[in-house]
Parts: sequence; structure tokens; C-alpha cells
Amino acid sequence: MQAVLYVSHGSRYADATAEAISFLETVKEQVDIPLQEICFLELATPDMKQGIANLVTQGATRIAIVPVLLLQAGHYYHDIPQVIEQQKALYPAISFTYGQPLGVQDRLTQILAERMNQAVVTMKSDMKVLLVGRGSSNPQTVIDIETIANRLKKITGVAHVEACYLAACTPAFEGKLRAAVTEENSQIVIVPYIWFTGFLMRHIQQRITEIGRSKREIILCHHLGKHPAMQEALKDRVIEAIV
Repeated sequence: MQAVLYVSHGSRYADATAEAISFLETVKEQVDIPLQEICFLELATPDMKQGIANLVTQGATRIAIVPVLLLQAGHYYHDIPQVIEQQKALYPAISFTYGQPLGVQDRLTQILAERMNQAVVTMKSDMKVLLVGRGSSNPQTVIDIETIANRLKKITGVAHVEACYLAACTPAFEGKLRAAVTEENSQIVIVPYIWFTGFLMRHIQQRITEIGRSKREIILCHHLGKHPAMQEALKDRVIEAIV
């Protein structure tokens, strides 16, 4: 019997975990598969091992592992595959397949443009947009975020769209924000390329509060969240993972 295991990152914050579960429950309703479970990589339960055990107990013979991740990074290449290999040894009769993160998609970049329109009442001609990615030691992350920044620039027509990162990559968000408040741009718009709320969104807000005491208008856009296009994108990845 076919089953799907959604592997989300996890968070120490209850509202972030609740948001992820709510999102995934919505996607589950749109996927015609009898067995579907949600699990987390860290900081929340159940973990991957328990999620797989739950599916096996329910009669799963084929399990599609679907990473609830935006881009290919350490979790995708190392953490999730490591658990899959362990579980293959534990359940040799079970067939496992492994899906893809959402990756760079125009429909996701369009969400970012929508988030800007929702947050900014009047877009000034000299506005600067900072697209904020999580960051990773994987060099592909910088390529992907830069690609998204360029596409966002094209979609919105904003002249100044720059990518920055919260960890592991440069330029760092904090440095970019500090530089932006000293420049002549009267309006700074922060666009987080983050799926769910949690530590990273709180970190961004904290840095804005600490650094943003200036005459510059600083606007933080909503994260990607439960947008219908996010649901469709993940549903597509589920279908691809079922072979």
C-alpha cells in the first residue's frame, strides 16, 4: 500500500509547528493516497523514524519521503537520506522513494511579489528590497537565491533587489540591513524566502527593531506560508515522488 511521509524542518516555537501541520493537513486532503503522515527533522515530534514506523504499522509497503523544504541543502543531501538508509535496513520489505524540495519556481517568486504588494501601501521609486534566504554551506543555495532575486526584480520592476542570508552564506542579512539604512533609499522592504514562521522570522524582526531606528521606512513582508501556490507546489512534489 502506498504511503507518503512529509518531512518538515521543525521548530522550537509552537506556533511554527502548528502552522506547518495546518499547511500539511491541507495538502493531505488534496492528495488521494490512503496513508499519509507528518514528521519533523528536529525540535518537534514525531521524528522521521516514528513517522515511518507509524506508516508501517498501518500497512504501508511503499513510502514516498517528501521533504518539506524550499531548496536543496544539508538536510536534503545528508540528514534525510541518512535516516532513509537506516530505515531501509530496518524494513527491507518496504520500498522507499525520495522526493525533491520545491526548488526555484516562477509561481513561488510570484508569491513574493504578492507579499510585497500586501505589505507596502505605496512603493517608492527609490525603494530597496532585501530578499532574505536561510543560507546553507551548499553553493547551490546562493545560485538559487540570486536567481529568485533576479526574477523578483523582473516581476516587480523594482530597480534595487538584493539577496542576503541569515547563516552560512554572504552577504549576511544584518550587514545588508545596516548598509541599507545608511544609504539614500527612503524605503527598505524585507522579503523573507521562508516557508513558515518561527525562529528565523523572529530573528529578522529583532534585527529590524535593533538596527532600524532611523528615518528610513522599513517594511517586513509576510513569509511564504499557506499560499495556495505553495500547496500546489508541494502536491506536485508528492505526485512526482510516487513511482
